[in-house]
Amino acid sequence: MRDNAEVIAPPRLIYLAPLLVGLRLHRVLPVAFRPRRLARILGWALLGSATVVEIWFVLTMARARTPINPTRPVARVVTSGPFRWSRNPSYLTFTMIYTGIASLVNTLWPMLLLPMTLLIIQRGVIEREERYLEQKFGEEYLRYKGRVRRWV
Repeated sequence: MRDNAEVIAPPRLIYLAPLLVGLRLHRVLPVAFRPRRLARILGWALLGSATVVEIWFVLTMARARTPINPTRPVARVVTSGPFRWSRNPSYLTFTMIYTGIASLVNTLWPMLLLPMTLLIIQRGVIEREERYLEQKFGEEYLRYKGRVRRWV
């Protein structure tokens, strides 16, 4: 077995592809997501919050000296920073960014594609990462997994 999670595709690409499809559908057939003012407030709030959490995530991973890229070997189980509340803070921020962009554009199409996107992330990335971490770190990861929720 290779020393990585063997994810099916880069997570950013898994989020980006359906978002772009949804934005393209909006250009062809616009369908509003929420009232315009509410959509903008929600969009900016999500993007701002996601940016803060993603920076926190990146700094935490750098301090732990373990790679962010899921195709590289993980050096250790990281349990500090945003990992105290979520085992997947970066995927949570990708979801917030995706939803924030859809809200700013005020389009429903990407939101209709989001459940499929999350299923692919769940099955093709998160579950593979969890199996990898369980195999590599055993009881240490299992204890962490028992304490902290997958998303929030």
